[in-house]
Amino acid sequence: MAGQNTNADSASAPPQQQLLLLVGGGHAHVAVLADWIAQGVPRALRAVLITPEPTLRYSGMVPGWLAGQHGRDDGLVDLAALAARAGVELILDRCTGLDPDARVVTTASGAHITFGIASFDTGGEGRAALLLGDDPRLTDVRPIGAFADRLATCPVPARVVVAGGGAGGVELAFAMRNLARAVAAPQVTLAAGVGGILPGFAHGVQARAAAALARQGIAVVDADARFQNGAIMAGGQSLEPVDCIIAATGSAAPGWVRASGLASDAAGFIAVDAHQRSVSHPHVFAAGDIAARIDRPLAHSGVHAVFAGPVLAANLRSIAAGKPPTRSYRPRWNSLYLMNTGDGRAIASYGPLSAEGRWVLALKHRIDKGWIAKYARLVKERTAARPPEPPHLS
Repeated sequence: MAGQNTNADSASAPPQQQLLLLVGGGHAHVAVLADWIAQGVPRALRAVLITPEPTLRYSGMVPGWLAGQHGRDDGLVDLAALAARAGVELILDRCTGLDPDARVVTTASGAHITFGIASFDTGGEGRAALLLGDDPRLTDVRPIGAFADRLATCPVPARVVVAGGGAGGVELAFAMRNLARAVAAPQVTLAAGVGGILPGFAHGVQARAAAALARQGIAVVDADARFQNGAIMAGGQSLEPVDCIIAATGSAAPGWVRASGLASDAAGFIAVDAHQRSVSHPHVFAAGDIAARIDRPLAHSGVHAVFAGPVLAANLRSIAAGKPPTRSYRPRWNSLYLMNTGDGRAIASYGPLSAEGRWVLALKHRIDKGWIAKYARLVKERTAARPPEPPHLS
């Protein structure tokens, strides 16, 4: 039941009462819920979803919302309704600890939940304060729900610094420059970091982004941002005065992962194999930012979490039936990224290829809204439906 806690003890319960626990309502677990709506919860198991919020905010639509292209809630997936449709108990809480040997998850409310099989899709944690220092003007994009809530309610900033030159930081710089609720366009500086804008992307994509940033009057500093004596600095220069500092600097692993004794990578994320299965505890699975594949390097990107979802669903069904997992997520040779420039256009990136224009933004909107709409239809459909295909972008 939503908002309540449970202490189901699978060790003493009969096998048919064994608990399959989903921890976190991320992109991969949405696909698991869709699978359970289509095919039913794996037999002989009881399923519970623990997540802090009853909705999932799709991060790919946040820049468009800021620029006035979407409503604030257009990018929400109704986790509570999906869970109810799938016959899954929903607990609005947050994981703060794990004992994988005893098979117990501890939550922020103090509940201890014993499970038979667990899957984690909680995402990482923000690391803005760790990288930049602490300041009341600083807002981390993680978690994305809290980020959106803060931007929706804070005073309109006149001067903004965005820290982080990846796709997320670049999109947010464009979005803040085109902030829909601002009477005058905010002045925006992008502190991209020493790697410059869009490291790892093709030169053509970087050139298009640089030209668009210059065209919109967004200053770019190829240096890491850091607070010094109360001022935001980058490359030895002050970026003051600033009203709002947005950190799009990637995610950190929650401390409870290392503390749990689960195998983890050097950064502290749950180490999983090609089947999204823990390499140390075979009854634990993980996907999304909380997980790190050991068989191949894989960036923490929403596109990978989305595509890993159906694979995770299939493997959970297999292990619940007493069979080994067989499905693995094999990323395509390249992923399609569609970056909203906030001014009615977008930049497309696919390996060495790039494009730009209003048609790219139309394509992005169609893919994003189509993915959201498919999950909305799952809630309403009375007959079983196939899980939606993932969107082809981060």
